[in-house]
Amino acid sequence: MPPHATDGPAPKGRSRRNFAGTRPVMEDVARLAGVSKQTVSRVLNDNPAVRPETRTAVEDAMSALGYRPSRSARSLASGRTRMLGVISFDAARYGPASILTAINKAAQDRGYLVSAIAIDTADPATVVRAVDRLSAEGADGVIAIAPQDWVRQALVEARIDTPLVVLENDLGDGTPLITADSRAGARAATEHLLHLGHATVWHIAGPLGWTSADRRAASWRTTLEAAGANVPELHVGDWSADSGYDLGRGLAERPDVTAVFASNDQMALGALRAFHEAGRRVPDDVSVVGYDDIPEAAHLLPPLTTVRTNFTEIGTRSLRLLLAHIDGLTEPRVEPVVPVELIVRRSTGPAPRR
Repeated sequence: MPPHATDGPAPKGRSRRNFAGTRPVMEDVARLAGVSKQTVSRVLNDNPAVRPETRTAVEDAMSALGYRPSRSARSLASGRTRMLGVISFDAARYGPASILTAINKAAQDRGYLVSAIAIDTADPATVVRAVDRLSAEGADGVIAIAPQDWVRQALVEARIDTPLVVLENDLGDGTPLITADSRAGARAATEHLLHLGHATVWHIAGPLGWTSADRRAASWRTTLEAAGANVPELHVGDWSADSGYDLGRGLAERPDVTAVFASNDQMALGALRAFHEAGRRVPDDVSVVGYDDIPEAAHLLPPLTTVRTNFTEIGTRSLRLLLAHIDGLTEPRVEPVVPVELIVRRSTGPAPRR
């Protein structure tokens, strides 16, 4: 009589087959491990109630059979779809794109899939439709990257009844929040330039209504006021290098401008070009600080001093917080504010002598 398909080692490079000659299923794993199907389900879903020796037996059986649990098997075992939703705005920018990458990586490590919807229009109804779509797909929870005031308001009006974590904007109703410390970053950038002897610091801000831009501009202003420095006119950009260049050309014409803090690295890059074209040397004549620490920042000429935002940490924390929320933990051990770090490079130096 030929041996059962589960006898002996599996042929190298091929999945094992079950008794009927098809690919192994959960029942085959349970039979080989000598446990119930429910126990296999608990192992698949990392249930802490499973004894270590039982978990080892189940994992060994899965390995011997070449069993790879399907998403549907996990869903049946846990009562969840094991799919998470992400709503993002301006997803092509470095920050949101980096956060989404981190969320995807962390979700995969925990056995979840991610369905992401990118919103590219300032229409609250679009946010509501995105929420409805993710709910229809059965998302176990949603992470919303909400960088603007209108996105926050749209999320409030959407009345999401699935576990939700919001990035950047507080909904004001107790919804879990993760945010980077934009105020601390702007304060560090401004103080760095003041400590180098610059009489004041000019600011190229991000667009109005963006939470991070507004926080950085407010912190820049209060830092100057606390130091007794003059507060110059605010210059508002749109996050692009083009806007940094256009605003930088105007600043380059003013000999009293010796220090500029831009609200992101792309606008700082545009300002660097404007100063170069005007014959204003960086940092001999004017110092420039950016924000975010994009991968190219260290390779600019000169290398850009900037505030580093840990977008990977933001994405990872948001995923951990959402899963804790799904599991019903009211006080998960996740810090809501992610620290930032000033990275000093050669684009900043002492104020020029008059």
